[in-house]
Amino acid sequence: MKPSNDSSFFGHPGGLQTLFFTEMWERMSYYGMRALLVIFMMLAIEQQGLGLDKENAYAIYGLYTGAVYFMGLSGGWLADRLFGGQKAVWYGGLIIMSGHIVLAIPTTSTFFVGLILVVLGTGLLKPNISAMVGQLYGEKDSRRDSGYTLYYMGINIGSIIGNFVCGWLAVEQGYHWAFGAAAVGMGLGLIQYRLTQYKLPEASSKPTVRLSASGVKNSWTGIIVFLVTLAAVTYAMSFGYLVIDVVQVAEYVAYLFTAIFLLYFSFIFFFGDLSVNEKKRMISLFLICVASACFFAGFEQAGASLNVFANENTDRMLDIFSLNFEIPFAWFQSLNSIFIIALSPFFAVLWIQLGKRMLDPSYGVKCAIGTLIMGSGFVVMFFAAMYAAGDQKVAPYWLVATYFLHTVGELCLSPVALSAVSKLSPRRFSGQLMGLFVLTYSIGSVIAGVMAGAFGTDESGDVTALFSNVATFAGIIGFVVLILALITRKWEKLPQEDNLTTAKP
Repeated sequence: MKPSNDSSFFGHPGGLQTLFFTEMWERMSYYGMRALLVIFMMLAIEQQGLGLDKENAYAIYGLYTGAVYFMGLSGGWLADRLFGGQKAVWYGGLIIMSGHIVLAIPTTSTFFVGLILVVLGTGLLKPNISAMVGQLYGEKDSRRDSGYTLYYMGINIGSIIGNFVCGWLAVEQGYHWAFGAAAVGMGLGLIQYRLTQYKLPEASSKPTVRLSASGVKNSWTGIIVFLVTLAAVTYAMSFGYLVIDVVQVAEYVAYLFTAIFLLYFSFIFFFGDLSVNEKKRMISLFLICVASACFFAGFEQAGASLNVFANENTDRMLDIFSLNFEIPFAWFQSLNSIFIIALSPFFAVLWIQLGKRMLDPSYGVKCAIGTLIMGSGFVVMFFAAMYAAGDQKVAPYWLVATYFLHTVGELCLSPVALSAVSKLSPRRFSGQLMGLFVLTYSIGSVIAGVMAGAFGTDESGDVTALFSNVATFAGIIGFVVLILALITRKWEKLPQEDNLTTAKP
């Protein structure tokens, strides 16, 4: 790819502006709806909610967030072979907007249809818009890393806007108004995307893999069969012809995703014709994947148990200039994005300075520390839950402290893990292993819903058991990964090998 001389967007190619604002508005719609999902499902039918109990609401939340990440695997495949990145983002955005419009309809009968549309659209849009950012730069363009940093800023700005706007509308106007606002946000993103699409590189408009005519036909046949089957199952569930225990399904899906990950990883490890050095690097990478899955099992409590705690157990009343104002529960989820924007420059400098002093921790150690710090946030919440036992409510600073710790943990793990996958993967399997790594997000998200349902549904509202279990779980995994990472840290520095002739999977 030829380097671009375009620097019209803060020193970066103009196409970054297109992708920045598209992603910002898409994340506004996603996080704005995600912040309300569990509470809306638990809301009484008389209040236009679904009237579900906590266990089912948590299970659906876990399946939804897990499916969003899981569908990204197929979304990338479709763009590479059928649509091209630009069309995948456009179609994905239209499907997402349609999903939010369906959610905005003041009826509960179409709720799951809207949810499924958002999942399908996000699966198309999310992986491809991220890949298109990289296509803006040449291989040796030094602006690439800072371009992704700027793009990541757009994600967090969108999250803040979504949580604040949709969170306020849900309380003041109703949940369907908030879902409608998410649709408007995605619509704004699509409008600016279409108006500035000409700034995107030509390479992103076409598939990167050329299929034969029969391959294209078979692909479309598979898509149609999948969509028809999905529509039939959704119809049967909506009208009571098919009854599904979502809690049990969530447990099975967690096992399924984990089995897929282990089998695929093992297949590459044992049958990928890897050298001894490559196998050692793969073992190091496996530790990072384990840490990632367990991290997100705790981190994704943000939209589940932590959200419910903010709604039910937190004193959100503020007395400002003699005016009483109740903080919408969804606003607390903006804390993560606010802290990321504030702390990211500090962590970028921290890793550079540690590297200069030869003190930079290994990938595995950083991920273990991130998991332990995330777990410490649930130690804080354990004490908050103890104080909130019964009908008492606690001050907001408990949640503020927890989200701060979770953000610190995220900055230690999330960007580091992505870098580790790109560096430690054998080059001939780098794309497959990146897709496999994304599966750890799905595993963690589904486990988050299962854990919240298993330990956080006491009729008294006591969630100390849930928070203590998550803290213990994160602590054990964090310490195990830390100890093993001290053994494998030298393996991360083994030289990369360019054996491109033996790729089997």
